[in-house]
Amino acid sequence: MALGLSSAFLGYNWVAMKVGLHYSQPFTFAALRTFFGALSMFALLAVLRRPMKPQALGTMVVFSLLYTTIPVGLSMWALETGGAGRVSVLTYIMPFWLLLLAWVFLGERLRGLQWPAVCMAFLGLLLVASPWQLRGVASSLMAVGTGLSLAASTIVAKRLYGRREIDILSFTTWQMFFGSLPLIAIAAFTWTGAPVWSSAFTWALIYNVILATAAAFSLWLYAISVLRAGDAGFGTLLIPVIGVVAAWIQLGERPASLEAVGMALIVCALTILTLREAFAERRTAGPVAPPL
Repeated sequence: MALGLSSAFLGYNWVAMKVGLHYSQPFTFAALRTFFGALSMFALLAVLRRPMKPQALGTMVVFSLLYTTIPVGLSMWALETGGAGRVSVLTYIMPFWLLLLAWVFLGERLRGLQWPAVCMAFLGLLLVASPWQLRGVASSLMAVGTGLSLAASTIVAKRLYGRREIDILSFTTWQMFFGSLPLIAIAAFTWTGAPVWSSAFTWALIYNVILATAAAFSLWLYAISVLRAGDAGFGTLLIPVIGVVAAWIQLGERPASLEAVGMALIVCALTILTLREAFAERRTAGPVAPPL
């Protein structure tokens, strides 16, 4: 239930962000989302009595740029001109960028079913991005950049976890706070007017701060504390699917034929990869020990 709720909150958030951007500049919305999201996470830290002192400050700053500043800024910018469904799918090709980066920086070579999964994902990426058409290329590139930045942040985090023990909830809260600061600066530099504080914008912002940040992350932490990582990975498959379906129903964003085929290929490739990881873990490991 926790895994399903977390994925549902994050999947529908692509629609919520798209709605919010009707009333706000992208970087203003990004700054508001991350800053108030960090404040909500600090409140969660206090309730759970977790460490409040920042850890691994230098690595945290690098991680905050890769995990919060660049992805949130680029995804909001991409959504300004691109469809919520398309942007969500192109962003969640991230696991395949991670496979390639892990090969280069961690020496983790591709094996077995990872090869056809990566090839299928790139074919899907080509069909969704449609580089032979000028319409929507910039938005597609920003969405792909979002996924690349998230994958790079995972490499940084993996190296950090290998060197020292940290409190993940505290680390994530502080990195979100530090990551919000450049977005606030960019929002101030590009400022052309205040958001229109309509009921729709207020709802979209509250959804981002409470449900898509504090609630979704807390539910995800709980899910991975009692499930194998590969099993929990199935939940991430729901995020772009929910994003596409919700954008279709609420925003009328019906994907074109080639775009729909590309999205289906990406989801199939994610399924192959996740099934491979889940079966591999069942053969070699027991359940993940709860960190909370």
